[in-house]
Amino acid sequence: MASPTPDPSARSRAGLPLRLLLVLALLAMTGPLASDLYLSGFPVMATDLGVSASQVQLTLTAFLLGMGAGQLVFGPVSDKYGRMRPLFVGSSVFALASVLVAMAPSWEVLVIARLLQGLSAGAGVVIGRAIIPDRVAGAGAARVFTIMMTITGIAPAVAPLLGSGLLGLIDWRGILWVLAGAALLMLTCVLLVVRESLPPVRRRPGRTFGGLGVALRNRRFVGYIVMFGATFGILMGYISASPFLYQSVIGLSPVHYGLAFGANALGMMISGTIAARLVGRVPIRRTVSVAGCTALGLAVLFLVLVLVGVPAGWLAVPVFLLVSSIGFLMGNTTALALAEVRHVAGSGSAWLGGAQFAMGALVSPLVGLAGEHSALPLGIALSGSALLMVCALAYTADRFHTPDAGR
Repeated sequence: MASPTPDPSARSRAGLPLRLLLVLALLAMTGPLASDLYLSGFPVMATDLGVSASQVQLTLTAFLLGMGAGQLVFGPVSDKYGRMRPLFVGSSVFALASVLVAMAPSWEVLVIARLLQGLSAGAGVVIGRAIIPDRVAGAGAARVFTIMMTITGIAPAVAPLLGSGLLGLIDWRGILWVLAGAALLMLTCVLLVVRESLPPVRRRPGRTFGGLGVALRNRRFVGYIVMFGATFGILMGYISASPFLYQSVIGLSPVHYGLAFGANALGMMISGTIAARLVGRVPIRRTVSVAGCTALGLAVLFLVLVLVGVPAGWLAVPVFLLVSSIGFLMGNTTALALAEVRHVAGSGSAWLGGAQFAMGALVSPLVGLAGEHSALPLGIALSGSALLMVCALAYTADRFHTPDAGR
């Protein structure tokens, strides 16, 4: 695990080695996979464990609470003690907790194991994100974040579908063993590929969690984390409502719903690829501003189409374009945010994760308030999230941009 650290004064502007980028993407994907892959097995889990549906749902809630708290712990700790030690500890505990989850003999043990699994999974997500500004600066950082977010952004969308496919081959415990295997793979990749990126000279002295306050005192950073959270709110609102929107409202079959869902994920991947190519050619804030205003327009268009009662099939068009626009936003917003607090990148990364989970938890239950045959709550949630995103971007515009942010 020990290895020479890079020169603290030298950050590449080109990018990261491919194998490191792939491992960081794996770290970011493992959390969403662990939260969503087993969702299709909930009914069978309830029967096998002899508990109610709400009790099974608590296994997901425990994981999400742990995931949010884990990022707020491991991020500041990595600013003070370096990236590798907390990443190794978190990845090791995550692997052990994942095995315990798969073997849990009762609902009570499962909930506790899922909480521990979420806490430790937060290490990979938050530290993996913090390593990027340690290693890459300027437009290179934005390009890396955009590529990584493009890879990982589809994980929450694809995981439930993948889980449904696996459930036809193995039972719900088998799916949990698949997650345990992914956790062991993650630990192996950390040991083989990741190296310390924050040498002692750049670590933050003083109180371990003081970096959280330091980051929040940067007003531009606050604007960017709100923007990041609101963008993720759009994505989670769409994901949560998509089964009802496409099947109950538009009237697609389950097979055609899967195809539509896949098309939207592909659109987001393509836009993310384009966004990565634009970095260095177009100022990042210009890309984010255009994409953000476009997303707001599309969200409002969706709401208007719902209100005027157009044929339901037309709703798929603004949804596709809106989901695609997210590829221009997530990675670039992350780069802009962490460029403001590079000296406490772990703490900054923790706040990004906190905003992400807070907005996801807020928006997801709202989109179904009017029942499965109405798209009105989704339209309101998408429009509200997009408006918040654009307002947060405007809030950041009254400050000068630093050259290193690549804007």
